[in-house]
Amino acid sequence: MQWKWSGRYEGYTVAHFKKDLISGTIVGIIAVPLAMSFAIASGVKPEYGIYTAIIAGILISLFGGSKFQIGGPTGAFVPVLLGVVLVYGYENLLIAGIMAGIILVLMGVFKLGTLIKFIPRPVTVGFTAGIAVIIFAGQIGNFLGLTGMEQHERFHENLIEIASHIGTINLYSILVAIICLVGILLTPRLLPKVPGALVGILVSAIISAFVFPGQVATIGSTYGEIPNSLPTFAIPEITFERIYQLLGPAFVIAMLGGIESLLSAVVADGMTNSKHNSNKELVGQGIANIVTPFFGGIPATGAIARTATNIKTGATSPMSGIIHGIFVLLTLVVFAPFAVHIPLASLAPVLMIVAWNMSERYHFAHILKLKSGDSLVLAITFLLTVFTSLTLAVEVGLILAVVLFAKRMSEMLVVTKVLPDLDTKEGKLLSGIVSDSHDCPQVSVYTIEGPLFFGAAQTFEQSILNTIHYRPRVLILRMGKVPFIDTTGEEYFRNIVRSFTTQGGSLLVSGVQPSLKSMLDANGLTEVIGEQNFFPHTGDAITAAIEIINHKDCIGCKHFAFRECQQLSTGEKISEQKS
Repeated sequence: MQWKWSGRYEGYTVAHFKKDLISGTIVGIIAVPLAMSFAIASGVKPEYGIYTAIIAGILISLFGGSKFQIGGPTGAFVPVLLGVVLVYGYENLLIAGIMAGIILVLMGVFKLGTLIKFIPRPVTVGFTAGIAVIIFAGQIGNFLGLTGMEQHERFHENLIEIASHIGTINLYSILVAIICLVGILLTPRLLPKVPGALVGILVSAIISAFVFPGQVATIGSTYGEIPNSLPTFAIPEITFERIYQLLGPAFVIAMLGGIESLLSAVVADGMTNSKHNSNKELVGQGIANIVTPFFGGIPATGAIARTATNIKTGATSPMSGIIHGIFVLLTLVVFAPFAVHIPLASLAPVLMIVAWNMSERYHFAHILKLKSGDSLVLAITFLLTVFTSLTLAVEVGLILAVVLFAKRMSEMLVVTKVLPDLDTKEGKLLSGIVSDSHDCPQVSVYTIEGPLFFGAAQTFEQSILNTIHYRPRVLILRMGKVPFIDTTGEEYFRNIVRSFTTQGGSLLVSGVQPSLKSMLDANGLTEVIGEQNFFPHTGDAITAAIEIINHKDCIGCKHFAFRECQQLSTGEKISEQKS
């Protein structure tokens, strides 16, 4: 039996569905405690995380660009969402989520998905590690069972809050947290196919409820009952004032969601040898984030760990993601009354393990050991994420990365004076043979290697002008290894042409690649230099230069820079010799 579905479901069979049913169910089991944990850590009620896993999870699988992506609330969003809730409130978080969804859809429509790959690795590792530290530290209070604490937007303020309430430690909470942590760590070794988080939470919750009831704070005692009904549709009060106020948070949510989703899709590609559609993925993420807030859900994105689990358990299509959302929905309807008994101390180790796994600790240590510009970008992005905000961290990290990139690119530009090696038949142009006694006073030849952009343009100009102070009659620029020129490079190049030609000199260009020639045509430099002064080979340019120079000045010259020099030195004209 085979279902005749098109696109990603072409050739889909019952056997495929069975695999998706298994993988979707397993991922759904994992998603339930994580959804509640991320919601609580984000400063909202646990059911809002479940609503997100249901609605966003299904929509991302339906409309996304990756066959295996599992969407829902993630740890990466925790510091951002908590900050929005603390500053603007829960209802404004919903509006920011809708706005972020619109931004993601627009990014996909305008095909900006590929731009995400241009975010440097040190920036992503830096803010991911910073987010991990914030999540881990945010669960210390629940792990220790501290009471009377308030959540703050700033990391250091939360640390001060923990220190000031350290006297309220609850030993029962620590015991519950340790039991859950042991369950999480041992389950993969003893029962590899069983989710460790689920085992840890169930065992610790049962022990807490029956061995020392009422001694540990639970979801129910802190947040009240979890409704076992479907989320209801509601439209938040959207005003222009709120939209303007939430532009910044919405943009951060959209950028982080886009980055996280596409990173997850890339991981899925690597595991399955498949290829996702990045722009379609952004549209799918956008649709999910537009719809979910109308049902009380928080912003969602692609979840790397759940997506990897989905693949490892045999998923064959987006159907597994849809099944995962349906399973979470059934769990909400059937088991919601029991979820209120889960201790907060049981959720703390779950989030701590999530933070540990997302910390990129090996990549972090590797980049730091390099002691390079990337190390600086990483460290600053990490510290700003932890102690200020993710927005500022990413902005500063990207600016630093661009500055360092420009510096490295400028160092790639090499300007060298060359002459042909007359001892060889080919007459290869070399820089090492140029000296005070072996150099042509009338013709200067330079090899330009590297891009002529804003970071290197001034170096290019100074290198040329400083070394032709003796004013040769002809300047030949070998530009076969110049890949592109930007407007800054164009202006400095124009200055060289203007400065040299106003002194009566002639500027010739050789070896220009077609792509660069098109740029020079477009910006008008070809017209300034003169089409007749472009040559396919440097040999042709040298021949033209010999015709231009003052042959009288060559009489008696002993530099012999070119093959024609020996004849010119005796006063014999090249044209006469050839005839």
